[in-house]
Amino acid sequence: MMEIDGRDFMNTPPMKTVRFGGSVAETLQKHKRGDSSDYELLRHQLADPEIKDAQIINWLQEFRSCVTQLTKDHEQLIYIILRLPWVGRSHAVVEEYMAFLGNLVSAQTVYLCSCLKMVVSHFTPKRVTICEGGVDFSDSDDEDENLPRNFDQCHQALQIISRYVPSTSRFLMPILQDNFPFVQKSSRTLECYVHNLLRVTVYVPSIRRDVLEVIVGKLLKLDVSVSRTDIEEVEETAAQNQRAEEQPEEGLFDMDEDVSADRPTRADVMVHPVAERLDTLMAVLMAYIRDVCYVNGSFHVERTKELYKDLLSVFDKLILPTHASSHVQYTVFYLCSFKLALAEAYLDHLWKILQNPSQPAILRQAAAGYLGSFLARAKFIPVLTVRACLDLLISWIHCYIDSQDKDGKQVCCDISLHGPFYAACQAVFYTLVFRHRAMLEANMKKGLEYMQSLNLERIVMCQLNPLKVCLSSVTSMFAAITRKYQVVFCYSIIERNNRNVLPVVRSSGGGDGVTTNTNPLDSFFPFDPYLLKKSGHLIEPLYQVWDELADVELLPTRTDQRGSKEDEDDFLCGDTPKTEGILGMTPSSYDSNICSPSSVGSPPIARHRPF
Repeated sequence: MMEIDGRDFMNTPPMKTVRFGGSVAETLQKHKRGDSSDYELLRHQLADPEIKDAQIINWLQEFRSCVTQLTKDHEQLIYIILRLPWVGRSHAVVEEYMAFLGNLVSAQTVYLCSCLKMVVSHFTPKRVTICEGGVDFSDSDDEDENLPRNFDQCHQALQIISRYVPSTSRFLMPILQDNFPFVQKSSRTLECYVHNLLRVTVYVPSIRRDVLEVIVGKLLKLDVSVSRTDIEEVEETAAQNQRAEEQPEEGLFDMDEDVSADRPTRADVMVHPVAERLDTLMAVLMAYIRDVCYVNGSFHVERTKELYKDLLSVFDKLILPTHASSHVQYTVFYLCSFKLALAEAYLDHLWKILQNPSQPAILRQAAAGYLGSFLARAKFIPVLTVRACLDLLISWIHCYIDSQDKDGKQVCCDISLHGPFYAACQAVFYTLVFRHRAMLEANMKKGLEYMQSLNLERIVMCQLNPLKVCLSSVTSMFAAITRKYQVVFCYSIIERNNRNVLPVVRSSGGGDGVTTNTNPLDSFFPFDPYLLKKSGHLIEPLYQVWDELADVELLPTRTDQRGSKEDEDDFLCGDTPKTEGILGMTPSSYDSNICSPSSVGSPPIARHRPF
């Protein structure tokens, strides 16, 4: 053991215990008088990449004793201290470093943002650089088994800083947003950062909505950057290749190897790289939602309410205006599955947007799409709630038809003028296609009476002619089902619409193109089948798939059959319009409470159900 300046430096090689210059306080005073020799020497020694634990502790103790002298003039010195390798060091180093951070930000708030940036920089694994043949390969993920402990230390440091500076949250959020890794980084890097972001919201709850907004925004960019078709094609090709590899060649001995014990399973790994990153992050976000709502296995009402409000605000601002996202909206779907009151509150919210004429038409149409898709696909929504929502939609549709007939003018089929009306009609058709069997199973007679009471004939035969603009596969299935139960006959209208569709000839591209069977409503169904594997395990038991076998005699004639029924998860397969996803922003329209009485026109089930 060697003693220098009255301090013991244990377990430190002699060459590393030698320290030049005086104490930190003396060095700062000499620097202030213009003598910077010891000051530069201090900076050099602190920047030593092989600095030992005992040395770090010694320096930090001295800096703490004169922290009031570390003004803005010593900015470069502070930056060197903030770059000290403290994370993952011994317990003594970590404790001393956290104490220094607390003293620094309380005495010199000018360094608050620098300290926050330093801590947040440790939210992702450090890059490992491998040199092969003179070429550096970087951006490999550090699979250090101590990574969870390192993250724990970072969050302890943030909590200490927040305790000393109550306004930390105001400065922390922009730093968290700016340090978000590029979405093309590895799944492991993105997973760690998102996990740590969500963990911050546990002890800084005031920024949770902003954190969710940042995360959902990044997920949406991944989601809309790749089409469902691309994911399906890549995964199917990979599955075929895997099946081919697993088939044993004739003439080879069977070695009876235990493949499952030595090889990682590929069942939960997405082959498409973007889909894999999205799947990983969706799994993290859904696990967070579950952990917030369930404490020690028990459902927590108040925590769930607050999370619902935050997530719904993000839904309004980011998810609803984003066309053709395929997976991110399932965060709301998953949360609503916890309690029926959540699902009914969500339906009520969508209904308010749809019927609100002050909302942009495009958002009202999107809300109708979400409403119909949610009613059709969510297994956890009972028939009673489905009927309550259909009653509201049907009543609104009939009132809309009345308003058009009242003028006595000839009404034309114009999407730009009546977009929300057509979207509402399609939501009704789509819901009935999926849920008619459940309505009829309990009591066939009462079920038929209910379907007849909807007066669907007036809707399909009105001058606005919704069958002409709704998705062709939806209208075909709706027509087949309503004919089977003799509720309404649509085929004469569909045939007339088909005869009246004139080809559109375009020659601006240098050649003539003829289109006949277009989809002017340009609709999409937000809760189409979920394609991601890891996070998909949570969605699968909640999801209503299209039961093709049960209604095989109702299926419309298809000219693009792909083969086996396994490939046709949905009767909409190949019929959904392909459009580029556009991320839009609108102010949040959420102003309701889960437990508060709903406004006039809300589903009656949602009004009185306890949360």
